[in-house]
Amino acid sequence: MWLLIVLVWLIIWAGGTYWYLFGKRSPFSIESVRPPGPRVFDQKVRDKVLKQGFSLDKVPKDLDAIVIGTGIGGLTVGATLAKAGKKVLLLEQHDQAGGCCHTYIEKGFEFDVGLHYIGQLHENSLLRIVFDQISEGQLEFQKLNQHFDTIYIGSDNEKHEYTIVSGKTEMEPHLMKQFPNDTEAIKTFFKIMKTSAKKTHYLATLKLIPKWLPLFLLKSGIANLMSPVFRLSGTCATDFANTLTRNKDLQLIFSYLFYGVPPKDSSILINALLIQHYKRGAYYPKGGASEIAFHIIRTINKYGGQCLVRAPVSQILVNGKGEAYGVKVTKGKEEVEIHAPVVISNCGIFNTFQKLLPPEIQIKQDIQDRLNMMKNARGSLLVFSGFDGTDEELGLVSTNFWMFKNNDMDKSMDDYFALSKEEAPDNIPMMFITMPSSKDPEAKIRHPGKSCMTILIMVNYEWFEEWKDTTVRKRGDDYFNYKMRFANNAFNWACTLFPKIKDKLVFQDVATPLTNIHYLGAQRGSMYSAEHNLDRFQAEAIARNRCDTPVKNLYISGQDVFSCGIAGALHGGLLCASTVLNHIVYIDLLFLKKKLKRRKARELAQLAKKKQQ
Repeated sequence: MWLLIVLVWLIIWAGGTYWYLFGKRSPFSIESVRPPGPRVFDQKVRDKVLKQGFSLDKVPKDLDAIVIGTGIGGLTVGATLAKAGKKVLLLEQHDQAGGCCHTYIEKGFEFDVGLHYIGQLHENSLLRIVFDQISEGQLEFQKLNQHFDTIYIGSDNEKHEYTIVSGKTEMEPHLMKQFPNDTEAIKTFFKIMKTSAKKTHYLATLKLIPKWLPLFLLKSGIANLMSPVFRLSGTCATDFANTLTRNKDLQLIFSYLFYGVPPKDSSILINALLIQHYKRGAYYPKGGASEIAFHIIRTINKYGGQCLVRAPVSQILVNGKGEAYGVKVTKGKEEVEIHAPVVISNCGIFNTFQKLLPPEIQIKQDIQDRLNMMKNARGSLLVFSGFDGTDEELGLVSTNFWMFKNNDMDKSMDDYFALSKEEAPDNIPMMFITMPSSKDPEAKIRHPGKSCMTILIMVNYEWFEEWKDTTVRKRGDDYFNYKMRFANNAFNWACTLFPKIKDKLVFQDVATPLTNIHYLGAQRGSMYSAEHNLDRFQAEAIARNRCDTPVKNLYISGQDVFSCGIAGALHGGLLCASTVLNHIVYIDLLFLKKKLKRRKARELAQLAKKKQQ
């Protein structure tokens, strides 16, 4: 009798598992991808997609889901749900959709605000397949020079220059040539990179299977026997680097892709994953970063969804049973209610739980427990500079430049963030320089004779907090003069690399944490959302930090789900779509990847056969 019961239970469990994994229609297909159409340069046509203003009559009827925020996480979950047959509404508080993927044009110059380059977009890579699916083949990417990053450490006569190149077999030996006495350390680090590439999906799986199971596997130690990735995700980057080498320059390079967290507080696995991301090449969207939102929104529109801007959500509606059932949108002096059985927030966990939920829900213990898992991240300051002259004339290139005053990132970041408001602008320890006009081959068509540069610096929100209640572009002379101190010091530092730009500067604008709050809705001006510290990447914390929330029918997407950056936020969108659909869409993508690889193999075989003939 007991044997029969166990057998029946196993059959039910196996059948349920099969249905969960394979029993639902895939939102993705080879047939949905078509050849890219001609680039749309007409701004009026683009504005109808990217700047469609909110009004109640534009809201589709019988909505299945509302997505708050149109960053890449919101766009990804929105497009995936739309292709799965769901009617989706995306709401954006800014006057242009795209979040950190949007660009802004001023005085004839076009600047990217958050997307500077993307990796892992080689043919038939998982990320490329996702972009092809959610844009239905309309996004095109320009592969950048093999030498994609330069790192400068020190200043004046003590400055050391290191170059990072892409290539499956080239990246590691190229770094070894620059550090001939540390080849073993580099070999070990590249093994960690390989582990991050092959096993990070284990970390994502922790978020997709029933919570009790990963917690059991982790607490029992079984998970660590299955893969080292669970241990490495919670390993301190500085401690690990110290076991590899005493060379401080090399230690810095292992963590040079900074995101506001010093190596001593960051995960070695995440830092390795960031470098691994570019091993097969760095890419930039043809037509500029706004192409991403433009084409993904068109996909959403195709399947009956809509994306509306100037639609600030003031509250997530929660009924007496504790279930989300819609949102309130501020329209002029009124608030409009929109209802849907699913609400997805792509505006960050702090904005969602601390600002959008009703006060009586915010104070609940399970909400506070989720919030306590995260910390507010550092703010960002960006300097946008436009030049009268081409990239060739000014010596600007597609390579990015990472500048460090010294090779001790832990100390320099601790010292910098401990500075007073008055001291900070004159003591910038590190910055990132990118030239969008050099990366996009079509920039010369859209903006002939012009070039541009973006500089990124990490800052404390508190340094700008005294102006938080002022109005954008009307914050006063003290604010302007203060932010220009950062800008002037950063720009002068950039001029040491590109001396020709100083006399050709015709436009400059500076975005502070307050700017990021206004235009991006970024909590405390952080472009990377919640802090990506070591505690967050402990395996157990990863398992607990899921897309579903203590509020039924409310879900989280974007950078706060998995990791930072465009790719990290995109995966946050896929994880959220999997949770909402109760169907792991990654399995569909992996099957699609296999089909595409088989098709490519057939094409190569046919080509080889023709050559023989």
